[in-house]
This record gives sequence, structure tokens and C-alpha cells, in this order.
Amino acid sequence: MKTVLLTGGLGYIGSHIAVCLQQSWRVVIVDNLANSSLEQLDRLQQLCPIAKADVFVADCADLTAFEAVYASIRPDAVIHLAGHKAVGESVEKPLMYYHNNLNATMNVLTLCARYATRTLIFSSSATVYGPQVSPMREDMALLETLNPYAETKAMSERMIRDFVKTHPDFQSTVLRYFNPVGAHPSGLIGERPNGIPNNLLPYIQQVASGKRPHLNVFGNDYPTPDGTPIRDYIHVMDLAQAHVAALNGATLGHHVYNVGTGKGTSVLELVTAFETATKIRIPVVVTARRAGDLVESTADVSKIEKELGWKATRSLETICLDAWKFESSQR
Repeated sequence: MKTVLLTGGLGYIGSHIAVCLQQSWRVVIVDNLANSSLEQLDRLQQLCPIAKADVFVADCADLTAFEAVYASIRPDAVIHLAGHKAVGESVEKPLMYYHNNLNATMNVLTLCARYATRTLIFSSSATVYGPQVSPMREDMALLETLNPYAETKAMSERMIRDFVKTHPDFQSTVLRYFNPVGAHPSGLIGERPNGIPNNLLPYIQQVASGKRPHLNVFGNDYPTPDGTPIRDYIHVMDLAQAHVAALNGATLGHHVYNVGTGKGTSVLELVTAFETATKIRIPVVVTARRAGDLVESTADVSKIEKELGWKATRSLETICLDAWKFESSQR
């Protein structure tokens, strides 16, 4: 059985990918626990047979520490997820983001070359598009990004593309995530943000559970049907399965795919969907617009459907029910 290394594999997205890959790959995880904990391994082991010996605590941005692990594994493929990811924090601490995220990507590429790993799947973001008009397509020229987090993703993409140009035996796939949400249907794993959630659905979940009094909606005067911004929300299990499709369908060269549903949902539509699915009312307070928010961000997903045969299948109702099942298990 071939080995895949998941950097950041104990995090929200990484843990769901680990579950989906276990049947066909040996999964090895490297995580520095900045946004996760070893408790996640206990939950993972209830869902899949991942061995404790295959989980390493190390920082991918530290080449010496990372190589000590990498050399003992010599993986056939890498799925690179590890990185700081809070947009607001990146604005406040740009150098921390550039240092951590770019060094981690550079180290992954360095070790891929050094140990003859020929397949890389990179966790990117729709934020690399900048203020484009939706639906966003992979062949769009990337505009100036709106924050340092997004810029580290765009720079990492360029780094990987340039690496592939000089390594003709290498295959890289960049997955530009839109808005991953939801949880594993078991309720055992899901998104557990530290402090105030940066994303909409985890905030709604915390309001529903009584951890927060209400949901702040940042502006209701956008040029959309209900005045609130529109996003493309994808179930995290669909996203995880996109990684499986990318890994199993990897071909030589550099490839870029959007990962979303191709459908837009406004802030208030997501609130209503959650209320309908769970029968829990979510108090809403409308406040001023937040700087940098796009009116709409949705994906054109025709390329990944055609080339990898992948398509999101889970509904908004399923997203809300699975998210609430996980949130309820945390109380």
C-alpha cells in the first residue's frame, strides 16, 4: 500500500481527508498542533484504523524537524494542508503568515525533490482570485489579493508551478477551496475553532448552542436578493473526497481545480437553512460592512467534474444537520 503524508492532518479538513483515504492509502500525519490537538487522534481512531505511530508532532516550517520525520516515511505523495488560515490575523500579523505558510510550502517542495516524492496535492483557496466576478474559473488571471493569508496561497501556487517546470517527472494538483463547512456524519469530528469563529457556519453553531448571544451579519445592503454576501458552501466530506479524486487521478504536470458546488448561498439563506434543518432560531444583529468582503464568491466547477469525475453531492440541509450534530456533541 502506498503512503501519503498529510501535513496539518489533525486539523478540520485534514482529519476528514484521513478518514476518506484510509481504505486505499497508508496515511501518515504531521501536525504542529497549532490549530488542533492530539485528542483528534482519539476521535479519528473511532472512524478509521490510523496508527498512533503514524502521527508525528512537528512543524513543517522548520526544515530540520520536518525532514527528520519525512526521511523516516519517504512518502509516495504529499497532501499539503498545514498553514495559518485566519484572514483577520493575517492582516494584523503579516510576517508571521509569510514566514510560516511560505516556508512550509518551500520545505515540502524541497523534501519532495530530495526524497523523490513525485505527487503533491496543495490546499489552496478561492481567495487567490482577488475581487473577481463570480463564478470564478481556473483560467482567470489572478487579481491582487485582499489580505496576507490569500497572498501566501497565491505565492505558494506560483512556487509549486515553478517547481514543476524544472521537474518534468512531477505531478502537482492545486485545489482552490471555496467555503468548507459541515462535519463528519458521525458527529465525531468537525470544525472546532479556537476563540471567536472566523467562518459563518461555526459561528451559527455556537449561537445555536448558547455559547454566543446572536449572529452578527456584516451588512445587508449588498446588491444581492436579500442584501447579504453570497458564498459557495461545500460539505467538508465532499471536499475530502475531492482530495481522494485528485490523488488517485494525478497526472504529470501542474493542474488547478476549483472545489465547490457551483451554487451560491447568502448569509441569511444559510441562517434560514440552519433554522429549518435544526428547528433552532438564530438571533441576528445587522452591523456595518466588513472591509474586504466580496459581494459574491462562487465556483465554476466544470473543470474538476470533467477531468477528475468529482462532483459535490451533499445538500445544504445535510451540511447544517451534520454541523449541528458535531456541535451538539461538544456540549
